[in-house]
Amino acid sequence: MTNGTGHGENGDRDRSPEEAALSERLGNLDQRLSEFRDRHVKTEQPAGDGEDRAARASAMALGFRLSSELVAGVVVGAGIGWGFDRLLSTSPFGFIVFLLLGFVAGVVNVVRTAGAGQNRRGGS
Repeated sequence: MTNGTGHGENGDRDRSPEEAALSERLGNLDQRLSEFRDRHVKTEQPAGDGEDRAARASAMALGFRLSSELVAGVVVGAGIGWGFDRLLSTSPFGFIVFLLLGFVAGVVNVVRTAGAGQNRRGGS
């Protein structure tokens, strides 16, 4: 160990320029980071934090709507298929067919809704 013992002083003298250079580099890095943070924060905040939150909320609402339309299509298709199987005694076939039809209907609704959202944004 060279910290503060007899012949460690030569090692401390040898390391001193390295430590000084490292300390200087660390100070420069800290200064550059603080300047970058100041520029980044100044350019982000005036843009309108409320507008950013509103955009995120709108996107989240659209995502929930799209996912609920897809799930609703699958659930309604499965329910109709299960009902047909109970009434007609066609065990898994009605359920499978209407489950697939419900999935297709859900995907069509999602594509239609997402397309309408893009047309609205593009038009205004």
